[in-house]
Formats: sequence, C-alpha cells, structure tokens
Amino acid sequence: MPSSADTILRIENLSVRFSMPEGPVDAVRNVSIRIDRGERVAIVGESGSGKSVTAASVLGLLPYPRASHPSGAIHFGDSQLLGASENVLRGVRGGKIAMIFQEPMVSLNPLHTIGKQICETLMLHKGLRERAAKEQALSLLDQVRIRDPKRQFDAWPHQLSGGQRQRAMIAMALANDPALLIADEPTTAVDVTTQAQILALLNQLCRERGMALLLITHDLSLVEKTADRVYVMQRGRIVEEGATAAIFKEAKEPYTRALIQAEPKGRKHRMDRQSPVLLSAEQLGVWFPVRRGVLRRTVDHIKAVDGVDFELRRGRTLGIVGESGSGKTTLALALIRLIFSRGHIRFDGQSINGLSGKALKPLRREMQIVFQDPFGSLSPRMSVGEIIAEGLIAHRLATEKETDDRLIDVLEQVGLDPNARGRYPHEFSGGQRQRIALARALILKPKLIVLDEPTSALDRSVQSQMIDLLLQLQSDHQLTYLFISHDLRVVRALADEIMVMQAGKVVEHRQAEPLFTHPEHPYTRALISAALDLAVTDEAVVSQ
Repeated sequence: MPSSADTILRIENLSVRFSMPEGPVDAVRNVSIRIDRGERVAIVGESGSGKSVTAASVLGLLPYPRASHPSGAIHFGDSQLLGASENVLRGVRGGKIAMIFQEPMVSLNPLHTIGKQICETLMLHKGLRERAAKEQALSLLDQVRIRDPKRQFDAWPHQLSGGQRQRAMIAMALANDPALLIADEPTTAVDVTTQAQILALLNQLCRERGMALLLITHDLSLVEKTADRVYVMQRGRIVEEGATAAIFKEAKEPYTRALIQAEPKGRKHRMDRQSPVLLSAEQLGVWFPVRRGVLRRTVDHIKAVDGVDFELRRGRTLGIVGESGSGKTTLALALIRLIFSRGHIRFDGQSINGLSGKALKPLRREMQIVFQDPFGSLSPRMSVGEIIAEGLIAHRLATEKETDDRLIDVLEQVGLDPNARGRYPHEFSGGQRQRIALARALILKPKLIVLDEPTSALDRSVQSQMIDLLLQLQSDHQLTYLFISHDLRVVRALADEIMVMQAGKVVEHRQAEPLFTHPEHPYTRALISAALDLAVTDEAVVSQ
C-alpha cells in the first residue's frame, strides 16, 4: 500500500450541500478518495451522481455560498484546500492542479484567440516572454493534434469545431506541467481517432512527468483504457472502488455491473425506403473566405463543406460521422438555413435556398435542432419550463393550459422530473441539460430533427434510454432524423444509412449495416477500427 508521502490528493468524508428554493440538496455524501503521484484514477457514474461536484470542490469552484460543505477535508500535499483563502487557491489553480472542463465553449473566453489564452497561462504561471510563450503554445497545439497549429493559434473559439475546442482546452491545461490534472469528460466532444490520440497523450504525460490524473467520466471504455483505479458514484456516494481490472472483471455492486453492461443497442424500425424524400441537397458547399492584408481582401477559401449530394426520406435516420472539423455540423447548419451555403436544398418538396427569414419562419417548427453544447444553447436567464415552451409560444401553437400539459409530457418523455421546470440550466448536470435541449425540440412535433451529438454528454445507460426514446418517437410520428456523432456505437444503433465525411467531402454513403461490416474507404475502416476495436485489413492513414 502506498505511503502517505506518495499521496498527492486526499479527499476525506467530503459532503456538498446546495441551498435550493425547494430545500437543501445533498449532492455529495461522505466521499473519500485517494490519488497517488503519477496515478490515474477515475470517478464514474451516471449524470447527476456527484462526479463533477466532487472534482470542482478540489479547486473551490462551486457557487458559494449556495454550496456548502457540511463535512470533509481536501489535502493536496501538505495544503488544506477546503476552506482555503482565494490567494492560496489561485496559487494552486492552473499551476499545480489543472482542470479540463466538460464544455469547452463555456470555458474559453470568446473575446480572445486560442493562442492568446494559452500564452496568457504560460506567461502568468511560468513567467515566459511573449515569443517563448507562443513557441510553447504552438508545440502544445501540435501535441494535441490540432490541424495547422499556426493558423488555429489566431482562431477564435467560435471558429473551431467542438472537438478542436476541447483539444485547445487540453493544451491550455497541460501548459504548466501540473502535478495533478483533473479531466472532466475530456473526450466528450472528440471523435474516436482523436480520443485515442488524447488518451495516449494523457497516459504518456502521466508516465514521463509523473503527473497524476483524476478522470471524471461516464464512458466505461475510457476508464478501462486509462485508469489504474476507479471509484463508482451513485446518488452522491461511493458505492464501489478498486483496481480497474478487478472492477471490470468482477464488480460486486449491481449498479457497477449495470454500468459496465450498458451498451446502446437500438431496435431500428425500418421504414419504407420508397417513402417521400423530405430533405435533399445538390452540390451543397460552405466556403469560408480567408482574408488578409490591410484591405482584408479574400485570398483563399476554407471549403468546410464541398459538393455534398444526398436524399433523406421521411421516417428514416441519416447518420453523419467523421472526425472533428470534417464538416458534419457545418453541413447540418447549412441544411436548415442557419448559415449561408452554395448549391440547392429542398425540404418537403420546396426549395428553401432563396427564402427570406420571414418566409422561413413557418418552416422552422418543422426543422428543429439539438445542439452539441447544451449549456451554450440554453439561456441562463430562463427557467427550464420557459426554455422548452418558448417555441410553442413563438409559433402560437397552444393555449397556456395546453402548453403546461405538453411541457409536463415532454419532460417525462426525456426522463426529467416535471417539478424541476422552475429551475435554471446551471442547476442541472451536463447530461440533464442535453435532455432539456431535446425536450425543447420535441415539444414542437417537427418533421425533421437535427441531432448534433445529442448523446455525447450522457452516460451509457441513459444513452440506451435516449436511443429507445428516439426510435419510439420516430415509429409513432414518422419523424426524420439527421444524426451527427463521433460515437459510432450510437450511430450504428440508430441510423438506417450513414454518410462518412472527411475534410468537407463525403467519402462513403451506404446503408448502415453493410458499411459497418464491409467498409470500402480506408478512412471509414480507420474510424470503425478505432471505435469498435475491429481489425482492419490494411493501414489507414487518418488525416489530421
């Protein structure tokens, strides 16, 4: 057993209580965790189990005074962090303990470029001059596999894909060689090949630098590949702990076994392949101009989407897969006219390219989207009930009584307590916020729902429930889904056909099962191999 000198972080009997309008809520109850130097420890559990609250307590990031600690102590080396002054915590944050947050768009400053934010960390904690900080920042961006680091150094957060933003956050966290890295869902928004690269990078850093890792996740496959030991949380308590290999081989608690065995299977309801075409595109392209010089003249274009053709029939699901930055989300935004595009788009038999905003408004209720980042897409100033019901009110589709009835019904459908509709987004976990975003789309009963990584923030058991829900709704109402994801297991469970994108182009588009069993393109084979641990017949070089 390691000696106390080997222990870098020790959490003892930690409890966290939130003061809510309806009464106190005990989010964490008497949790004790130990992390040794260079050790990789994971905390797993379903959304709302208290994982992130425990991690945030280490750095004093909870919303005080609403959050309090009825009991506990947090020791980092010789320092007591629980109740420490702001000066003490400032000396620890970023330099000695770094944290990667679940939602990078919220964590990154929208007013500064990616490079400036990384350099700021290096200059503040390491005292580097601007030139040296830039060189180190470019090296970090390269380590986390961001394509073209020199160009992305000057990019703003909104110009990067979700996965690229997450990689930038990891680069920033690693900048000061922390003794402990807390990673809260570090690969949630990252594709499978990039996930493997990030895991390899984190494991390498732990080995070479003696850095300890506290991994907060709902992804059991991530834990199995990364952690030395694991703590399982349920409803604010530790229900099981032990060596990762032992837990996966023979878990003692039924809850742990349920988490390990949970796998999105899906039961696709096959619709008639000759049903009417609901959405189609011809030579669709989205080109972003590259401007340089004093006069900001256009010298080139970034072809985020280039020459895409497809048809999506009513009642079917088209899965769009590919690495971060491949153009998946950009394509979806263009299809529902949220960004300008070239080419032709038809929805429900009508050309929608040239329609004005006013002409598009009646169609908006027919085309709904669930965004990848639920926290960024939900207004922090509106209650959950107001957010979900907003569409009904805007389109004048229901009376006040009907609105409340439909609100209760849709909250129950997505597995949320209707009594929580008076609470605000920040009071929910990441997975719960994703379900709120789904409820907002479902309440309008649209014909098409664009699902942009809707299950990325959900644990496996809830993913399975969500897939079952989506399939049932599709069967009942002949809904059509455009499903964007980097999680090929989820795509396989839900999609009828799959379109694989690489660098803005479609490299393969086939029915789901044939594509998974006999992928034709090397890039598709590489994605499937990384996601499902299948052997590929030859080496596929996946472009970064």
